Amino acid sequence: QGDSGNLEASIDRLLNEEKQMRLAENVAGTRKAATEILQLCFEAKDWKLLNEQILNLSKKRGQLKQAVQSMVQQAMQYIDQTPDIETRIELIKTLNNVSAGKIYVEIERARLTRKLAKIKEDQGQIAEAADLMQEVAVETFGAMAKTEKIAFILEQVRLCLDRQDYVRAQILSRKINPRVFDADTKKDKKKPKEGENIVEEAPADIPTLLELKRIYYELMIRYYSHNNEYLEICRSYKSIYDIPSVKETPEQWIPILRKICWFLVLAPHDPMQSSLLNATLEDKNLTEIPDFKMLLKQVVTMEVIQWTALWNKYKGEFENEKSMVGGSLGDKAGEDLKLRIIEHNILVVSKYYSRITLKRLAELLCLSIEEAEKYLSEMVVSKALIAKIDRPSGIVCFQIAKDSNEILNSWAVNLEKLLDLVEKSCHQIHKETMVHKAVLRS
Repeated sequence: QGDSGNLEASIDRLLNEEKQMRLAENVAGTRKAATEILQLCFEAKDWKLLNEQILNLSKKRGQLKQAVQSMVQQAMQYIDQTPDIETRIELIKTLNNVSAGKIYVEIERARLTRKLAKIKEDQGQIAEAADLMQEVAVETFGAMAKTEKIAFILEQVRLCLDRQDYVRAQILSRKINPRVFDADTKKDKKKPKEGENIVEEAPADIPTLLELKRIYYELMIRYYSHNNEYLEICRSYKSIYDIPSVKETPEQWIPILRKICWFLVLAPHDPMQSSLLNATLEDKNLTEIPDFKMLLKQVVTMEVIQWTALWNKYKGEFENEKSMVGGSLGDKAGEDLKLRIIEHNILVVSKYYSRITLKRLAELLCLSIEEAEKYLSEMVVSKALIAKIDRPSGIVCFQIAKDSNEILNSWAVNLEKLLDLVEKSCHQIHKETMVHKAVLRS
């Protein structure tokens, strides 16, 4: 009883001191008095009183910004020393109330929200944790360190992916420009000019920019995997592969390079996929995994690939790919691999033939006539190639139908070439005649 009496007396004395300092607008004195009150409550382990005093002091008339900031920062150090989860949540909520709407404690509020979201997540309340995190727009905080901002947004994206809210995850991920990861971290930091906001140092537990780069692309892989966007997944793996720390250790880059190869083969044929494929083939590291080099070479070479032979060779490797096994992605990826090989084969046939019977096309593709027609039609619809099927005759034409203008233009070009040749020939004959005459005269 005596202790609580002493505590109250001490607090009353400090409250009077705080009032005098506040009214005199003495920043240092007000700060000192306010933080000492909180320290007394903490040492007495009176958490209820601590919460009351935080609210009480922050609501005082004309309370100084610096005093509120010091109180919030002081009380944040007590969070990890609370006896139980309930007390911890109560203290975080009190500090959140105090810092709500106050720009000068916005960074502290963001960190408090992150702590509260972590507790909610640990309790299995992922939706609540995600909602809490989304309320904070850290990209508008001028004084927050860049790495801390990125780490916060990545946490928002991760929670959205965990609750399978893919639309919001995409919106949040767009707040991060991937170029930010390529910034030179070795450059000396500019000293802030007079009147500029001073950017705070990031806390010790915030990852470095390159670590954040890896986390960002791993989250993007999770997002793209949802819609099986193979080329984007491949590009994300490529970005992880280019991180210096990954490139230095074979244990890290070999599995990633394998993934790049698989997703390149799985991606539909287009100019971006083609340039990535050729760039990957030039990578010297590919010699460490010769089977995959062979696979990429087969896809690049304009020759028909036997699906059964390819699948028998790579089935084991395909099953080994841990992230692709399990769930729908494994089956879907297997089907898509077969589809890509069929598409490759149709493109090869269209390069070598201008007309071919459906029966022969089906033989080359190792498919039934109906399947060959189906895949060919899908490629025509997706504008991957131009073809016409004469179904009664069972003939496929790969020639591009030209309109009258194109035909006339090609004739005009041919005539020009012909006249050019005639003129050159006349010139040569004339030259020869002149030389001959000159010889005769001499």
